[in-house]
Order: sequence, then structure tokens, then C-alpha cells
Amino acid sequence: MLDRKNNRLLIVLSILTLVIGGCYILYQLNFDILFYQLPSRLNRVVTMIIVGTAIAISTVIFQTITRNRILTPSIMGLDSVYLFIQTVIVFIGGAQSILLMNDFVNYIASMLILVLFTVLVFRYLFKFTGSHVFLLLLIGIILGTFFSSLSSFMQMLINPDDFLILQSSMFASFNAINESLIWITGGVVLLMLVIVLKDFHSLDVIALGRDHAVNLGVNYDRKISQLLLIIAVLVSVATALVGPIMFLGLLVVNLAHEMFRTFKHRYLLIGSTLIAVITLLLGQMLTQYVFKQAVEISVIINLAGGIYFIILMLKESRR
Repeated sequence: MLDRKNNRLLIVLSILTLVIGGCYILYQLNFDILFYQLPSRLNRVVTMIIVGTAIAISTVIFQTITRNRILTPSIMGLDSVYLFIQTVIVFIGGAQSILLMNDFVNYIASMLILVLFTVLVFRYLFKFTGSHVFLLLLIGIILGTFFSSLSSFMQMLINPDDFLILQSSMFASFNAINESLIWITGGVVLLMLVIVLKDFHSLDVIALGRDHAVNLGVNYDRKISQLLLIIAVLVSVATALVGPIMFLGLLVVNLAHEMFRTFKHRYLLIGSTLIAVITLLLGQMLTQYVFKQAVEISVIINLAGGIYFIILMLKESRR
């Protein structure tokens, strides 16, 4: 009965995603500049699908590994590291540095550094903390604060003109994304998605804990290492493409848990992805049509996600 209800819910979310996506593409479409406006909107929708998928899938897997619904990869300081990378580039090479001005070079450099940082931090933190959730969260927040403080210090030293250019990297944006980078990111996310879906049933077993997973035949340590690498790649390519959206994963995955009321990952993975795409589409519509680009989409999502995070923390403290 529950599976039937969840299947219907997935269909409803799929239809809702198509409807909202269609509304975004067609709303106020000017046929005089159709050759420019339509491809631009289609690129944004494709980017939102790719980024939403990457963040949703990585958050579901991360919460399964940690067995905690208030943790996301972004809380571990990845957004601060991304901003630190951009700040160091401007601080050392100036705003005209090829690492900043060339989208492709900046994307590759940011992605590789983020993947390397994520793999090292996750691997050693999990061993050091013994997967102890609260210690893991504390260290992640400390690392995030550390890199954020270094970024703020360097931003105080660079000249105002360079800072204005750097400021665009501080917030996620789906405007003027390099089309070639969209397809590169899409290819990477699709590859990671195929690997995850090929053996997604193991996530249901891993959610039971290490002892149960080992008893049921899962090579736990090897599987966790593989999943951490997938998380690192997904979060890194999404962040390198559009910038940091800290609370998106936390918001959409917890909404999926509330809506589907199941621990089966076939529903959580698909449901979280659909909710993430819907959230990004609605956020972009608010940014573009209501606030007239005066507010970035990451500000809206982080505001909603931050409030939801506080609510989750309060609920957890009462248990």
C-alpha cells in the first residue's frame, strides 16, 4: 500500500516538474528575440536539472552513510573551500587572472581542488571520528569557519574593483553558464548516477549500520570509500559550475523523507531529485520574475533551508 502511494507521488512530482519547467521556459517569452531567449532558458533548465540531481543524490548518500538527517556534504565546509579557492585566485593573480576569467580553466581547477579536499577530509575524518556524527559535524563546521575566515581576511586586502568581480563567485547563479561546461558536468553527473543506480539496493543495507551491512554480505569499507568518492565528485562539479548552495540538499532530502515516509532509496533518490529541480525552478522564477535579478537564487534557498535546519535541530534536541 505504501509503495503504491509513493509510486503515485513520484508521478505527481514528475508531472509537477514538467509543468513548472514549461512555465519557466514559456513565461513572458518574447518571440522577437526567440533565437536568444529560448536557448538561454533551456540551458538554465538543463543546468538546474544537473545541479539538482547532483546535490540531491550526494546528500541522500551522505545522510545514509552518517545515518543522520541534519548532515549534508555542504555543512562539512565545501562552500567555504570553494569561496577560498576563488579568493586565493584573485588575491594572488588579480581579477584578470586566467584562472578567474577563463570559465573552463576556473571550472577544472575548482573541481579538482574540491574533489581532492573532499576525498581527503571525508576519508580521514571518518577514520578519526569513527563515524561519530556530532564530532564529524563539529570538525566540519570548524573547517568551514577556518576557510571562511581566511577568505574574509584576504578579501579585506584586495582592492575594491577586484572584490566586485570576486563577489559574483560568492553566490550561486544560473545566469550566463558556459554551455560546454553544462554538458561536461552533465556527463560526469550521469556517470556517477549510473554507478549509484547500478547497486542502489546496497544503500538500503548500509542504512542499517556497519554490523548489519557486513552480516548481509556488503563489503562495507570498500563500498563506503566508493560512495564518498561519488559524493565528492557530485558536490564538487555542481559547486564549480554554479557556485555554493549550502542548504539545498538538506531541504530537499528532508522534504522527501517527510513526503515518502520510507527508507527505500529508490524512492528517496528519485523523489529528492525531483524536489530539488522543482525548488531550483521556483527559486529561479522568484529571482528572475519577482525580484528582477536583485536577489540571487542561493540567498532564497539558503534562507528557506537555514530556517528548516533550525527546525530540524530543535526537533532532534527534543528526542
